[in-house]
Amino acid sequence: MPAKNLIANLFSTIINAEKRNLKECLVIPSSNLAVQVVRTIQKGRYIGEFEVIDDGLGGKLRVQLMGRINGCRSVNPRFSVRKDGYGRWERQFLPAVGVGILIVSTSKGVLSHTEAHEMNVGGRLVGYIY
Repeated sequence: MPAKNLIANLFSTIINAEKRNLKECLVIPSSNLAVQVVRTIQKGRYIGEFEVIDDGLGGKLRVQLMGRINGCRSVNPRFSVRKDGYGRWERQFLPAVGVGILIVSTSKGVLSHTEAHEMNVGGRLVGYIY
């Protein structure tokens, strides 16, 4: 399966499993960016534990779902965000201010928009979850 956008595949797999009330899902294929995005989602307490399975091909992620996700999507194109510009994107992609997180790829790694704002760094929008 030649996936062009692994992050879009990650988010669609997670939201489809959530809608079906599954307890876990298997994301195929995986990447280092996908692992960092899942770690950021886990820090936001939207998912439980996750496991990286190295099968010698593209790798897999087994993600434990907790039923807390109402929506998630990748952002294409990956817009640049200034260190003081998170409010605009929060209003555009999230249902309300303070509900959900924007996932941002920064020079400090993949962070939520609140962590990036606290660290005073900008970056590229990868996706959002609420």
